[in-house]
Amino acid sequence: MPPAFKRPSWDAYFMALAKLAASRSTCISRPTGCVIIRDKQVLSTGFNGSMPGVPHCSDEGVCYRRSIKASDAGKYDFCRSIHAEANAIALAARTGISVEGATAYFTLFPCYVCTKLLVRAGIREIVYEIGYESKDAMRDKHWQEVANEANIRIRQVKLSKEDREWFEGFLQDDTSRRRIPSE
Repeated sequence: MPPAFKRPSWDAYFMALAKLAASRSTCISRPTGCVIIRDKQVLSTGFNGSMPGVPHCSDEGVCYRRSIKASDAGKYDFCRSIHAEANAIALAARTGISVEGATAYFTLFPCYVCTKLLVRAGIREIVYEIGYESKDAMRDKHWQEVANEANIRIRQVKLSKEDREWFEGFLQDDTSRRRIPSE
């Protein structure tokens, strides 16, 4: 079949959707995205950004937390952004959608607060693109250990070079242009 008829794997598809969700982020430090799915259906999406009515760092061109010189240790106390996974869970709750038993795809492994939120919301699997990679490797490891203790399945998925090239080509093309002539 011609390359235009290739279909991405489910993992590649959902990770690409999480990456597209991240494109709406207003965080200038680490744009992140999340897609929550169950039975191969999207339940909710989220990206990190300021609360409604609060200025966005992307609009101001400066990270608020860094502008007030808040330490890395206190970053959650001063960061304006709601994390992508918290936004996705909040949107699902707001619209009455249960995420019990769902899988969540992330562009970034969730922080500890969000990991606890995911566990409480009933997420059964975390699929992430990159690890959190903070200055505190022991803390990052602890987050994964807690998720493991809560019986959350954890997998890392990165788009292959072939997948990235295919998605790029697919997005550059007129998606719904007729491929087979009309009769």
